[in-house]
Amino acid sequence: MMVETVLSRSVRMICASGLALGASAAFAQEAQQPMQKVEVTGSRIPTQNLEGTSPVTVIGAKDIKTDGVRDVESLLNNMPSVFAAQTGNVVNGASGTATVDLRGLGANRTLVLVNGHRLPMGSANSVAADLNQIPAALIKRVEILTGGAGAVYGADAVAGVVNFIMNDRFEGVQVELNGSGYQHKQHGTAGVASIVAGRAASNPGQFHVPGDVNSLDGKSKEFALTMGGNFDNNKGNATLFFNFKRTDALLQSERDWSACSLSSSAAGFACGGSGTNATGRITNLTTGKVYTTDATGTPRAYSTATDAYNFGPINHLQRPDDRYGLAASLHYDIDDKTRVYADIAAHDDHTDAQIAPGGLFGDVYTVKYDNPFLTPAWRTALGLNKAGDSTDVVIQRRNVEGGGRVADFTNTSIRSIIGVKGEIGKWTYDVFAQAAKVRSTGASQNYFSSERAKRAFDVVNQNGTAVCASVVNQTDPACVPYNVWKVGAVTPAMLNYLQIPGTQSGFTEQQIQGANMAADLGEYGLQLPGAKSGVGVSFGVERRTEKLELNPDAASQAGDLSGSGGPATPQKGSYTVKDVFGEVRLPILEGKEFAENLATNMSFRHTNISTGTSANTFGIGLDWQPMSSFKLRASHQKAVRAPNVIELFSPAGLGLYDNDADPCAGDKPSASAAACARTGVTAAQYGKIQDSPAGQYNANFGGNTKLSPETAKSNTVGLVLTPMRNLSFTIDYFDIKVKDTISNVSPTTTLQKCLDTGNPLFCSKIHRDALGTLWLLPQGYIEATNVNIGSLRTTGIDVSANYAFKVADYGSFGIAMNGTYLDKFEVEELPGEGSYDCAGLYNGSGKCGQPRPVWRHKLRVNWNSPWNVDFAATWRHFDSVKLEKDSNQALLKGSFNAVDNNMSARDYLDLAATWNITKKIALLGGINNLFDKDPPITSLYGTGSGNGNTFPSLYDAQGRKFFLNLTAKF
Repeated sequence: MMVETVLSRSVRMICASGLALGASAAFAQEAQQPMQKVEVTGSRIPTQNLEGTSPVTVIGAKDIKTDGVRDVESLLNNMPSVFAAQTGNVVNGASGTATVDLRGLGANRTLVLVNGHRLPMGSANSVAADLNQIPAALIKRVEILTGGAGAVYGADAVAGVVNFIMNDRFEGVQVELNGSGYQHKQHGTAGVASIVAGRAASNPGQFHVPGDVNSLDGKSKEFALTMGGNFDNNKGNATLFFNFKRTDALLQSERDWSACSLSSSAAGFACGGSGTNATGRITNLTTGKVYTTDATGTPRAYSTATDAYNFGPINHLQRPDDRYGLAASLHYDIDDKTRVYADIAAHDDHTDAQIAPGGLFGDVYTVKYDNPFLTPAWRTALGLNKAGDSTDVVIQRRNVEGGGRVADFTNTSIRSIIGVKGEIGKWTYDVFAQAAKVRSTGASQNYFSSERAKRAFDVVNQNGTAVCASVVNQTDPACVPYNVWKVGAVTPAMLNYLQIPGTQSGFTEQQIQGANMAADLGEYGLQLPGAKSGVGVSFGVERRTEKLELNPDAASQAGDLSGSGGPATPQKGSYTVKDVFGEVRLPILEGKEFAENLATNMSFRHTNISTGTSANTFGIGLDWQPMSSFKLRASHQKAVRAPNVIELFSPAGLGLYDNDADPCAGDKPSASAAACARTGVTAAQYGKIQDSPAGQYNANFGGNTKLSPETAKSNTVGLVLTPMRNLSFTIDYFDIKVKDTISNVSPTTTLQKCLDTGNPLFCSKIHRDALGTLWLLPQGYIEATNVNIGSLRTTGIDVSANYAFKVADYGSFGIAMNGTYLDKFEVEELPGEGSYDCAGLYNGSGKCGQPRPVWRHKLRVNWNSPWNVDFAATWRHFDSVKLEKDSNQALLKGSFNAVDNNMSARDYLDLAATWNITKKIALLGGINNLFDKDPPITSLYGTGSGNGNTFPSLYDAQGRKFFLNLTAKF
């Protein structure tokens, strides 16, 4: 007898009732139907018990369509236990991939499986599995196990496992057409539109309030084709799948609440921006005065209030994306006990992330009196009084003439698996080999070359004409001088010389060979006296090799792309993991009074890593069902996560980090002169250091080959109630703690610790540039390379409820709810320095990062009417979150502006309906965010998951979404 796939029968029941949304597999089974043994996600032992000791949440294919999202990461982000990671709304800091982050512990601590097999690293820039490889149209269901499964599946399952079960047994031909788009009424966010309009009155070139979106924008369309059939008297099946999906771009300028880059003060929000502006910010190092210019070449004092650059509008709010997917599966039963199988999947994804124009982000240039570009007013301002005079200036100027900086990503993968499984005597087995490769290419466009800029400012006067000195001495005959001294003076020839592309190419490679065997030892008479079922066992071996290589071009390696955040260093490395693992399921009592079922399971894995480390992981669980309607479950897991290739081998290089402010910058620093001196500020610099208007500073990030594995302990305790056949409730407590986390000491922590204590351990890592800043020149930065340090801990409660009932003459109804209460999210950044709790808090520019609502839920009501039309209504809720600085926790509290204090709660109502036109053709349509609610806004959204004054990967940011799906089967 072949073993059914994970939870197969229980999921069929749930889907039939229309309750697959977030459903626990706790539904009561129909006793009159014979049971088959299945493998439950989190265990490799086939069993008739459809519930494991760790809770598993199931999302069915029907609910995937009803959600109206065709991006897998967006589908998962709708679940309360999932936090936003890389999505199509991430721009500054995008990797071009899509990832999932269970419990908010990090995407690299969530293991992603397809049909029980591990996905490869996402790209040469991101090791977390790329969900873009998984076509939504082919998903049969998704199973989410949180709470750790490292002993069963190996490294990376610290927070849990997401297992995608694909449709690999299809018969016939199926065509799917999907389309969606957004409609939005502006002026919904109180005050923001008027703020933008106020700035637009004086600066219409940079500020504009968009009009209502009467037609759809941000559109997405998809075509999917599935073909399959059985052959050789149903001994085999072959399934082939192809899809294409295109998503249009949305700019922040197309929504009023993101039409300017918000700053905040005691008076409220205002349109802020970057000091690297459109007309130039020129600092005379001799006098310390800061100027900008106009169309006549007349300098005036730079004003942050009026001259800061509005960098938001040109940024993508939603990235454009083109994606192709191909999958094929084949299995053949050689006999009734042996099946050979093979799967192959490929994808090609192209996207680009556009942010504000590049240009010159701060470097020192020497300006001479005889520079023909200088007007007399500029010579006076710079103190150039006579021939031979020169001065040094720092120049910051946006390349508004050249357009936004574009990071272009193409990721192409191919993944194949071949194996044989079946039965030998009373044992089942599975032997397989898997190979995967992801090729990544990236291009950085519209960036200035820092080296060429230096030559373009080294100007000599030839008969009143500005000529590059490098042209005169023939070191660079192509050089064209750059004129920043007058607005409108930049020519195409200047841009053609200064703008250079940057490219990166690389790959990740994965090779896995594995084998496992399982048996019910009751077949040999091995069972406890009080049990009807025998002892179940499973054991196996696995060998996995991971390899990564990234090769930036010479310009990227040299850090020659101004505004790119620092040099892109080559990366190359590999490691091999060898595992031996086993499980035992021990039924203790069955069919007894107060013990219809009492069982325990234990799992163990020994891991050897070629980097010279080894680890043991284990798990133990207990099921106690005193009566058919009541069940208790508990589990304890120890998980281990080995450092990945990037964490181990990434060379150190400059990058950007967010901070509210440099306490030692500005004319009135918040830190004392003595404290700032510890960080490298001289007495002459104190009170004269420019702060970063964009809140971004330099840090030196990189890998560490001496890293040790992380360790985690996970505990769950749960209750399952099934008081009647079509009603179930589950409540599960979780507690996950990760120790020796692979991370870096936050540069903001390093800076604050140095200010507070003067400890050389911290102060030695701070390097200020010649101007005293940590951002203006490349010489200013804080060291932040990887170390094993600190810990993470999250605790909370998951609840779910499912109810289905029939109403005479009106069909059947179903209610499904899934919610998560986040009790704690504790971070200990430095051992012995105390911890802080981010539950219910946020600060995209600070320590807590993205919002972590205390309560989130998703509740859906289904109506399967008798008239071939089904309806669904979904309520999604996010609790409000406070700014971390409003906390009374010593490590978080600080000064803040009241307008940033709270991101209010959000409730979204989604509607969908399916019309079964015939037995072969169905039309589904719906509206998400029916009332077009704007997302909550803040000026402290940071980068990464924060974008456009909010967190668009968490909240519905684009507006009201319309979607349509046509499915035809032949």
